[in-house]
Amino acid sequence: MSKVLIIGCGGVANVAIRKCCQCDDLFTDICIASRTKSKCDALKADLEGKTKTRITTAQVNADDASQVAALIREYQPDLVMNIALPYQDLAIMDACLECGVNYLDTANYEPEDLSDPAWRANYEKRCKEEGFSAYFDYSYQWAYKEKFEKAGLTALLGTGFDPGVTQAYCAYAQKHLFDQIDTIDILDCNGGDHGYPFATNFNPEVNLREVSAPGSYWEDGHWIEVEPMSIHREYDFDQVGRKDMYLLHHEEIESLAKNLPEVRRIRFFMTFGQSYLTHMKCLENVGMLSTEPVEFEGHKIVPIQFLKALLPDPASLGPRTKGKTNIGCIFTGKKDGKDKTYYIYNVCDHQACYREVGSQAISYTTGVPAMCAALLLLQGTWRKPGVYTVEELDPDPFLDALDRYGLPRQESHAPALVD
Repeated sequence: MSKVLIIGCGGVANVAIRKCCQCDDLFTDICIASRTKSKCDALKADLEGKTKTRITTAQVNADDASQVAALIREYQPDLVMNIALPYQDLAIMDACLECGVNYLDTANYEPEDLSDPAWRANYEKRCKEEGFSAYFDYSYQWAYKEKFEKAGLTALLGTGFDPGVTQAYCAYAQKHLFDQIDTIDILDCNGGDHGYPFATNFNPEVNLREVSAPGSYWEDGHWIEVEPMSIHREYDFDQVGRKDMYLLHHEEIESLAKNLPEVRRIRFFMTFGQSYLTHMKCLENVGMLSTEPVEFEGHKIVPIQFLKALLPDPASLGPRTKGKTNIGCIFTGKKDGKDKTYYIYNVCDHQACYREVGSQAISYTTGVPAMCAALLLLQGTWRKPGVYTVEELDPDPFLDALDRYGLPRQESHAPALVD
């Protein structure tokens, strides 16, 4: 029996909440909290009669640690699942520390205000010292490690699919299949079609900032950064077909480089159609991806936030998205002195996800792992004081839970490699 406070009520949170309610013998009580309480109330109403989980709702501004702490004190949860915005990670972690509660999220911290002088100084220092210029990195949350250890609390970072499951795939390969891993290629393919000329499958503000940024990868102990979308490959994905994919910077590369230091090269590729790339470039060229406020008719407007308001809500894409996703990791290395290759991945069907939880597969592949990670933390399997990314924990029970709750693994021991 566990009480869980879930902050967020968007597409990913919707999936995580519905999956928690399928496991109502463990998730006996849930409080759904968001800035917009009406969304929480609507989800609660939809779940009534479908689960034994007792559901309450609350309004909270998760930018404000004191508001989050007040809600935690009122509800007294065993775990806070942060499935809101990455801008809010630190405030929620602060509240968890203040109240003595375990923490879990699906994406690492990045600032909302990129012009903040203190953040900008740290950012420029990190760019110079580390060699990559993405706005997001783990340093801010890793800095909480000693605080969580001393408090006897667990913080699990990045428990979606990528980051999250991809790191568990790496830990699984290291534990069971390789004596030495030389290279890791993480491939994220969305073969779905939502029918719109342009839309994003998760938070547009976060998605477009990530995709339009310089790409980077880890090789021979250091970062190599390249122009955005400048490294292109084509790959034939199981149950999807041939797709164009592009090298991006992605957060799990940073933690894998730290925790698997023997790996020579780690790269991340994501598929994009030409229509998406053309629209994104046009928007970038006219300044719509900018995070800097502009003055318009007496009002301060952040272009990318205004664009977010114009684009379809990712949570609305479920009924119209058809096709499949294929996300996984390809490894090369040695086993018993011999060369070895291995590919572990998941294929997820957009329409099957919608039939089950009313969501497309992008939200499903993030929400289901978050529920599985929460399950392992609440059961004690993944509970230990400190701050951890997924590859630092035992992958076996996590992958077993994913198999059971909707994201079964598939394997190839002779995959086509990415050059």
